[in-house]
Amino acid sequence: MVQPRDEGDAVSLKGRTVLVTGASSGIGRATSRRLLEAEAQVVGVSRKAPQGFGEGFEWHRLDLGRLDQVPEAFGQIARQHPGINALVANAGVGRFGSLEEQSPDQIRRLIDLNLTSQILLARVFLPLLKRGGGGDFLIVGSEAAVTAGRRGAVYSATKFALRGFAEALRPECAKSGVRISILHPGMVRTEFFDELSFEPGPDPENALRPEDVATAILRILASPPELVYDEIRLTPLKKSIHFKSRTP
Repeated sequence: MVQPRDEGDAVSLKGRTVLVTGASSGIGRATSRRLLEAEAQVVGVSRKAPQGFGEGFEWHRLDLGRLDQVPEAFGQIARQHPGINALVANAGVGRFGSLEEQSPDQIRRLIDLNLTSQILLARVFLPLLKRGGGGDFLIVGSEAAVTAGRRGAVYSATKFALRGFAEALRPECAKSGVRISILHPGMVRTEFFDELSFEPGPDPENALRPEDVATAILRILASPPELVYDEIRLTPLKKSIHFKSRTP
C-alpha cells in the first residue's frame, strides 16, 4: 500500500484510491475535490450526477436506500476498482420530528440509508482492504452520535449505532492494518437542511463549512499508518439554530 505524505499544509495522497459515498453534494463533494487536489483517485457514489469533476474521478449512480441493490452494486464497483484502499462513508439523510410523527416506512428508510447501507459498504470492502495490506474506513457520523437531541430520536439512533459499529470494528481490523475512524461534525452549511424546518444561524461561526470537514478527512487519511484517529468531533464556535418560516 502506498503511504501518504503530509508535509505541513501540502497533503499528498498520490497512490490512494478513495471511494466516497454521497459524492454529489455537501461534505462528499468537498471531500472529493480535496482528494483530487491531493492527487488521489476518487470513486464517487451518489444518486445524482456530480458536477465539475474531471480527470481522476469516476462516478457510479447508486441509491443507497435501495438495500436490495446495494450489495451487488458495491460488488461490481469493487471488481471495477480493485485498487480502492480507502472508504469515506459519508452518505446520509436527516429526518426530524416526534417519534409518533414518523411512519414505519419513514423510520425504515432512515435506518436503511444512515446505518444499514454503511454496514453493507464495510462488508463488501473491508475484506479487500485486509487482503491489500491495509487501508482506511472512515465514517462521517454526526454530533447527534455524541449528544442526542429532542425530535431526533431515530436519526440519533442511527448515528449512535454507527459509533458503536466503528468501535467494534477497530480491534477486528487492526491486525490487518485497516484503520477505522469516525468523524462527528456539528451543523455544516450544506444542502442537508434544504428540506428540513431548521438550519444553522446566519453567522459564519454558526456552522462548519463542508471544506472544514473535508480538511479533517484528508488529515486522517494522510496520517502515518501506525496512527489511528479513532474519533474526532468538529463543532462550530457558536451553536445557533434558525427555524424557517412556514408558508400559511
